[in-house]
Amino acid sequence: MATEKKAYPLRINAAVLEAMQRWSDDELRSVNAQIEYVLREALRKAGRLKPAGSKADPPVDDGH
Repeated sequence: MATEKKAYPLRINAAVLEAMQRWSDDELRSVNAQIEYVLREALRKAGRLKPAGSKADPPVDDGH
């Protein structure tokens, strides 16, 4: 079963984008995958996303 992805335009501060680019390079991910990873982790920590493996939370393609 394929994971549904939706496009979303993002306006982001240039310094934040540069930092995300460096971080994504370190993690061997695309910037898009890194942003999704960071958002998903923040949502999990805040209790706003079900744990990994549940039907409502499909695995993320982290670019590896």
